[in-house]
Amino acid sequence: MTASHVLAVAALTATVLGLPPLHQPFKKPQLWLSRAQSGIGPLKFQSDGTFQICIFEDLHFGENAWDNWGPRQDIHSVKVIEKILDVEPRAGLVVLNGDLITGENTFLENSTHYIDQMVSPMVQRGLTWASAYGNHDSDYNISTSHILAREKQWPNSRTEKMVSDPDAGVSNYYLPVYAADCTSEAECEPKLLLWFFDSRGGFHYQRTDPATGNRVGKPNWVDSRVVDWFKRTNADLVAAAGKVIPSLGFVHIPTNASLALQNKGVDPYRQPGINDDRPLAQQAQGWCADGTNDGSCSYGGQDVPFMQAITSTPGFMALFSGHDHGNTWCYKWNDQLPGMSVEGNGVNLCFGQHSGYGGYGSWIRGARQVVASLQSLQDFVVDTYIRLESGESVGAVTLNATYGQDLYPKTPNDKTRCPDC
Repeated sequence: MTASHVLAVAALTATVLGLPPLHQPFKKPQLWLSRAQSGIGPLKFQSDGTFQICIFEDLHFGENAWDNWGPRQDIHSVKVIEKILDVEPRAGLVVLNGDLITGENTFLENSTHYIDQMVSPMVQRGLTWASAYGNHDSDYNISTSHILAREKQWPNSRTEKMVSDPDAGVSNYYLPVYAADCTSEAECEPKLLLWFFDSRGGFHYQRTDPATGNRVGKPNWVDSRVVDWFKRTNADLVAAAGKVIPSLGFVHIPTNASLALQNKGVDPYRQPGINDDRPLAQQAQGWCADGTNDGSCSYGGQDVPFMQAITSTPGFMALFSGHDHGNTWCYKWNDQLPGMSVEGNGVNLCFGQHSGYGGYGSWIRGARQVVASLQSLQDFVVDTYIRLESGESVGAVTLNATYGQDLYPKTPNDKTRCPDC
């Protein structure tokens, strides 16, 4: 056990037993992310002690650029982003949670240019964003590395790559959020940590199978090296702060626990939201336990280390996913589920809302909002709801100790279609 882990254990023990806190100045770990060089400054809570996140899922820009309906879809997707940001002007961070682009429809010459169109509403409003890439962001003519490079041309982007292994994915990183009166990242401790994980999937860039000439697929789960990085980094941050730091996570493809919870039954009044994608598509779907992907297996279990990591991390409140366009519910995972080797600890697993006019399905477009307050974070509680392109708010819930028992209004299952596509 390293010295940092010893300090982390001591801090947690003191908290549980009610002992005096460790008296030491906050010292920024070497791994700490500083945005000082970017010019946009650190993320901070508002002066009223709140911090809001606006999550856009499955925008799917770039479909069928050779047909009129493809570019028109993208125009309407931009309008969705604009409408929601106009109704939610207090968003401190916009999250693009996977499948930004439908990569199989893109050309090598312009595959990442869709990023410019996609982020224009944030740039115009002076908002900052961060991405977790999805399976459709990787294909023969596009790679997540290229998307990241395109994002980094805009100073508003906070997307990073903190795990260097080329096979571990790209969008693996964290962002600290500080109190409004913080004047120095080196001196302040974070009040909230935002973790971003790359669930990979899709296809390798410019790679074909020599025998068949077909595209080569990528694993569709959070890599074990990312899991190790997450556990080490979180331990360092906890040790530096001397206490548990509330955390939220973002990953495109949901874990197998979401499927097990769906099979348990989604109550429209206790887990309000659309539940049309049944069964949902989870990480490691279509893979065998030995790592082969020949169509003979339905699920390989490779996301188990990731699920173990999030359920064993104190203060990890919720994981937000997309991928399944027809699911918009949140579920508290707090027990042992049939067919699962990992037991839930109360972490909330949430879907967003299909945000783009690209991709399958005609469910009304929208974006999940997450609101954290310094006061509620003391109890590891956040509020969340979905803002629709119509301007309406649906599915408002409080992710607290009794979520899953409390009753809420049922979410309407409304549809919208592209008017001129």
